[in-house]
This record gives sequence, C-alpha cells and structure tokens, in this order.
Amino acid sequence: MRWQTTLFNRLFYSWGRWKPKFLYLWFSMGMFFGIAAMFGSVVLLGKTLMHTLSQMWSEAPTGQNDQMLQVVVPGVNLPISQLSYFFTAILISAVIHEVGHGVAAIREQVRFNGFGMFIFIVYPGAFVDLFTTHLQLISPVQQLRIFCAGVWHNFMLGLVSLAVLFLLPAILFPLYYTGAGALVIEVAEDSPANGPRGLFVGDLVTSLQDCSVHNVEDWNSCLGKISLKPQTGYCIKSSILQQLSFPSRGFRRLDGTVECCSNNSLTDVCFSYSNNLNSHLYACLPARKTIEASQLCHTNKDCQKNFVSSLCVTPSLENQTRLIRVNHLPQVDMLFVGHPLHLQYTVSLSSFVPRHNFLSMDLPVVLETFCKYLISLSGALAVINAVPCFALDGQWILNSFLEATLSKLVFEKQNRELIGFLILLAGSTLLAANVALGLWVVTAR
Repeated sequence: MRWQTTLFNRLFYSWGRWKPKFLYLWFSMGMFFGIAAMFGSVVLLGKTLMHTLSQMWSEAPTGQNDQMLQVVVPGVNLPISQLSYFFTAILISAVIHEVGHGVAAIREQVRFNGFGMFIFIVYPGAFVDLFTTHLQLISPVQQLRIFCAGVWHNFMLGLVSLAVLFLLPAILFPLYYTGAGALVIEVAEDSPANGPRGLFVGDLVTSLQDCSVHNVEDWNSCLGKISLKPQTGYCIKSSILQQLSFPSRGFRRLDGTVECCSNNSLTDVCFSYSNNLNSHLYACLPARKTIEASQLCHTNKDCQKNFVSSLCVTPSLENQTRLIRVNHLPQVDMLFVGHPLHLQYTVSLSSFVPRHNFLSMDLPVVLETFCKYLISLSGALAVINAVPCFALDGQWILNSFLEATLSKLVFEKQNRELIGFLILLAGSTLLAANVALGLWVVTAR
C-alpha cells in the first residue's frame, strides 16, 4: 500500500532553504560518510557471511550475539511483545532517512514533488518523489550529497538515540534515581522466582550471593558469573551441622553428583562437606536455616575464625543448577534453586527507581528499549542502504561516485556503467546470500 501527498512540500522547502552554508557543510559531511559507509558495508557483510557459514559448518554453533547484523524474524529472535517497538523504530528511521534525501535535494535545486509512506507486506516505510530530470542535470558531487543524505541521517539518528540512552539517568533524575539496585517490574507466572517466598513487583534486588547489584547490568553480570563459577559454599558450625542434619539414604545422579534428600522435600537441600577424616560427606539440611547469617566460603579454611570449629558445606546439585541467595528489599532473602538463566529470562527489572509512588515503573524501561531499537534499526538501515546493490541507495551512490572519480580515467560512459553493473551484481549477491543464509540459521536452528 502506498500513499503520497504534497501537504509537506512547504515544510520541506523551508528546511532546504534554511542556512544554506550550514546545510552545504552538513550534507558534504554526509557525502563523505556515505562513501565510507558504502565500502564499510561490503566489509561488514563479508564478515557476517563468513561467520554465518562457519556456524553452518560447525557441529555446535554458537549464538549470534556477537554478530553486528542479524536477520530478524518475529516470534523467533524478536519477541512478539516488542513488535510495537520494532515497527515504530523502523517507521521513524525511514521517515528521517527520506527527510534527509528531500532536504538535500531542495538544497541542490532539485524539484521536490512530494512525500509518501508505504507498507510492504507488514513493514512500514517512507519515500520522497524527486524530479528525475533535475537529478540527471546536476553534477555527480551534488548527486552524492543527495543520495548519501539518507544513510547520513540514519547514522545521526542512531548517535542521538545513543546519547539519549546514555544520558537517560540524568534526564529522568528529577523523577527516578539509579544505582540503588535493580527494581523488579514483572515476574512471569511460570517463573521459578514466583511464589510466597519469591520476587514481587516493586522489590529492589541489591545482591546475588556475594555479588552486589546496582543496576540491571549488574544483575545480568552476576548471574553470568554465578553460572560459570562452581557453587558457593556456606560456613556452618560443626555443632549446628550435627543438630540440623538427619540420616538419609543418598543416591548418585547421572551426572555424578549425589542427592541425599527426599524428592518430596521443598525446604531441604543436600549439602556436601569434608572433615579431617573424610572428604566426601553429605547431609540433608534445611536450606534457609543453613544459609541465613552464614559466611560464604569455598574451603574449610575460609571458615576458621574466632577459634570456633566450622565447616564449609556446599549444595550438592546438578552441574548446571545453582543455589542462589537473592537479597531483595523489603522482603526476606529468596533462595533460588535452578539454572541462573531461568531466573534471568523470567524476571524483568529496571535500573530506575521511582521517587514517588504515582510514577510508572515501566516508563524508563519503555524509553530505554525504544532507544535501543532506534540505535540498532537506524544503524542497520544506514548499513544496508549503503550496500552497492540494485534498488538501494548504494546503487545511486556507486554510480555517482564512479562518475565523479573515473570520468578522467575511463572515458567511455558505457565502460563506466559496465564497471558499476558488475560491482552492483556482486553487492546484490553478497546481500542476498546474507539474508538467505541468515534466515536459514535463525529458522532452522
């Protein structure tokens, strides 16, 4: 579906005639950026293609998080709940992109016919209608300023969004404060952190085990460290250990770890420890009584203080399972048993704490998420449109660039057009291969 109007023509002409010297400098900078982006996009797509091919050939492919460019498939690697961010960011990026073309064209005395918007399948977009004859009459350098203006504006939109994201704590400082912890704003119904002793909306998480949490980044970093490191132990007095433990029959799991508590127990956890005589002892202990007010440890030496006989007991859990003590004000500590990723993916948090009760806890998260989408999608549009590919800005950037640089070296226009056609064919093939293989990696695996 396509819609075009002349309602904004006066607005575009007022922008295009505002401070001509500044606009000349602005779009000249955009021209140099667009040319650099054309070459850089080819290098980036080449690296992305090689990474995708290595994933296909690998028996144990790694995730795509280290790739700068990824194919986005709603419902697969894009949550359905965030489609509104995705489409809104695409639409704004496309409008800013086309505003760049339109204003640059008016600055170069090219007639502006109108502005329009479209929906291709489900993806929104925008376009400007320029008088083609005027475009053909101006010099290649003038054409470059117009054709590069779109990717230049996308790049600047990404920079502005990055600055807003970075300065968001200062912008929201009168209403929200940061650095005190990670605020729980949502707990999934099927989350293992949900329950009477779990996390609640409005709780402030300040630590995970001995790892301090000042914001959401700390929360994710602490969970990552906990999942990679061995299970932490807890110091307990030998006399208390004898009182709390009770005899039980242990059995060895498939991964080699030992379970010594009843499967029906919801409060007890099997702990392993060692003494001077035996290094493989197990005791089924009430988890909360054992852990509360206990010092963290890794060996018995960590517990030898104040001349009190104490031992370091460590939860005997499966390899990927961890016992994590979560400090969340104003509630008592939550004891989480499970994989750290389950805690990470089912609990939503914010680094911003409202100063007043009537303020929304979701507003900073919405602003943060939207800025991140603008950064990634506007940057992606800048990269993709700069690729020397048929029907993209890169086609016209390349043609104008070749006319401006090769006219004195390759005198025949047909030869210059042939060179441009071959480069465009290679660029189109590179982009198509990235899209096709990227789709395969995302959907097939």
